[in-house]
Amino acid sequence: MPMPHSYRHATREWRAFLTDARERMELMSDNNTYTAIQGVFLVFRRRVSVQQGLIFASMLPCVPRAIFVADWDISEPIRAFGTREEMTREAQALRPHHNLTPQNAIEATAWAVRRAVLPADFERALGQCPPQAADFWSVDAAPAELGPRIV
Repeated sequence: MPMPHSYRHATREWRAFLTDARERMELMSDNNTYTAIQGVFLVFRRRVSVQQGLIFASMLPCVPRAIFVADWDISEPIRAFGTREEMTREAQALRPHHNLTPQNAIEATAWAVRRAVLPADFERALGQCPPQAADFWSVDAAPAELGPRIV
């Protein structure tokens, strides 16, 4: 079997994902963007089961997938979804002394995710998650704007 595309192009996919998120959040550094993305992933995975989270992570490009599952405390109880504002504040609480996560972090991360994966794969993974996950990952974009840029 040939090497999976995502492994062969991991750096290119990561750079495109990070750039999409950074530009959408209007952040100046990759470090700030990484913290925001990590915070958003933590917020989401706290609201899904391990099985749901792994299904969701499996459709992400390699580096975002690794960020999503890294240091996951699977004994932590599942939390309820809140408003986007409440969940944004939770993402902003990650490393609070070095966190410049903006108010649009969830939407911007969702934008970057949706531009990095096949829409059918995204919808299939989302379909395994609680119904509120659709609101969490919603973006205001035309379908032509979404889908993988690295093919």
